[in-house]
Amino acid sequence: MSAERRFQSQRLPAESENATATLDVYFHVVYANETYEGGYVPDSQIHDQVKVLNQDYNSTGISFNLVNISRIQSEDMFLRVAPDSEQEAGLKKVFRHGNASALNVYTVGLAEGDGQGLLGYATFPMDFAEKPLNDGVVLLYSTMPGSSQPKYNLGRTLVHESGHWMGLYHTFQGGCTGSGDEVDDTPPEESAAYGCPEKRDTCPGGGPDPIHNFMDYTDDSCMTGFTKGQAKRLKAQLRTYRGVDV
Repeated sequence: MSAERRFQSQRLPAESENATATLDVYFHVVYANETYEGGYVPDSQIHDQVKVLNQDYNSTGISFNLVNISRIQSEDMFLRVAPDSEQEAGLKKVFRHGNASALNVYTVGLAEGDGQGLLGYATFPMDFAEKPLNDGVVLLYSTMPGSSQPKYNLGRTLVHESGHWMGLYHTFQGGCTGSGDEVDDTPPEESAAYGCPEKRDTCPGGGPDPIHNFMDYTDDSCMTGFTKGQAKRLKAQLRTYRGVDV
């Protein structure tokens, strides 16, 4: 709530509804060894991932330009990078590139410690001013297009985490009460949806749950889009906190 009050007080005037912007993307491949299981993903998979980003964000007016791919060999970082970990701090301090509008993606194993079991995690736009070096998305390497990760191998994990990086909340934020995800055209949702539960309706009177939205937790194959309200919000967040004219 305090974050939203801050956003409303700092929010910049809207640009044209049809405004577009291209964001630079830097991929940092952290690997334990030069095998796929060790995190050594091929360049082709990263290019395919950026294609998915551009396809899925096309309706929002945001596109992505892959600037560089760096590779960092570190078994410790590959296995143990996690939110607020010393491995994360060391990695980002050295390798983060670009300004507030540059999306830095770190592919890791998320295999041990506090990050174990996560598909990915992201920072939010309003965090950048206070912690610029911490900015970016940490991504489980095996969620990219064509990987072997069950249910999450079409690249939608990065689409979802990039949504957070541009200021979107989960569709189930706040459950059935309050202002939810701060977007008017996403129906309220009591809790995260998994799989692809058609006709799920957890908040009476709110309409069917937005299980096909990129900001839910459903399978990659179930996710199909953002709403116009989400596009409006992410543009406002990009303008206000990342200096993007959109």
